[in-house]
Amino acid sequence: MFSRPSTRRLAAATALAAGAALALSGCSGGLASGGSGGGDDKGAIKLGMLAPFSGSEAAFGDYMKNGAQLAIDEINAKDGVDGRKLELVSEDDACDATTAVAAAQKLVTAGVKGSVGGYCSGATLPTLPIFKDAGIAMVIPAANSNELVGQGAFLVNGTGTQQAQAAVTWITKANAKTVVIVDDNQAYPKDLGDSIEKQADGFTVKREHVNPKEKDFSANVNSILSSKPDYVVWTGYYQAGGLLINQLRGAGYTGPILVGDGSVDAQLSAIAGADSMKDVYGTFTRTPDMLENGDKWIADYKKVSGGKDPGPYSIQTYEAVKVMAQAMTDAKGTDYTKVVDALKGLKDFPLLTGNLTFASDGSREGGGFVIVAPTGTGGAFVLKDDLK
Repeated sequence: MFSRPSTRRLAAATALAAGAALALSGCSGGLASGGSGGGDDKGAIKLGMLAPFSGSEAAFGDYMKNGAQLAIDEINAKDGVDGRKLELVSEDDACDATTAVAAAQKLVTAGVKGSVGGYCSGATLPTLPIFKDAGIAMVIPAANSNELVGQGAFLVNGTGTQQAQAAVTWITKANAKTVVIVDDNQAYPKDLGDSIEKQADGFTVKREHVNPKEKDFSANVNSILSSKPDYVVWTGYYQAGGLLINQLRGAGYTGPILVGDGSVDAQLSAIAGADSMKDVYGTFTRTPDMLENGDKWIADYKKVSGGKDPGPYSIQTYEAVKVMAQAMTDAKGTDYTKVVDALKGLKDFPLLTGNLTFASDGSREGGGFVIVAPTGTGGAFVLKDDLK
């Protein structure tokens, strides 16, 4: 989700997976014509969703799947799309580039006509050529690296540049002069850190990088504290983030901490410990509990999820399905070119999180990021400041 040289910033595994993606997509042959709407105009329309159902970010997979299923149930209750029902087909990408390539190919083989998944940017990036070659339009609910912008996909979530703008605004409000940005060496967290640093105005930025597979960050903590920061920003995901916050607090850092959207989850509080979460904030787009009619949506979600509460990106995936369904309705089918044109043509499309219009590069105009804090039940993040 950022306008800068992309391939040099990807991890080696992502680069290898991207090459595999190109090789696989180049061999898809007849699948491409099928994805373009060549002949299969009966029966259910399959929507594919890649999400992490295993690995360190597994919690998000169920959040996303349940949100998508709720949208599909609502659409099917109103005669579906052009008289055809929708069907969700999900695959586990484990937030891993190589796994995502194989999972995307499975969705192509399964005959999906649209993609409504994508959580980790590093895993989503190498799937773009697979879906594009197969003639499958992509509406991405969560992944928002600038690397994804301008490659033919459409992003429901605001970009990392837009998220960085919110972060800089919030940090500036705190009158911070020295800020340490910590990432986990993965594509999107580094991307977000780079964008915050680029937009920094009025404060000095220092960078720190951790290995998310480690448990002991004492060397990083010592390095961070040696900079005497007024603010620490963590751009990575919640598992390593919770450990880092706990260890920072244990080492005596009492200042504010801002986390990116990959850590906005109650699990961050569970890992870090409630006592470590004072003055911790997050950048995120609106969640159901922040919405005027959020209670009803949450109740409907629980009917699909077996009583479980929605989490981060439940609503964004719900909205990705709504957007894809509207585009297919406007296109009067699943023809790739017509669906993409319909997505480009959406103007102020009404969604729970605000009206949506896509910019010419496929990003969402506006972004919609706010500041949240883990002050809800069980450490859940709730609205702190809408930055207006």
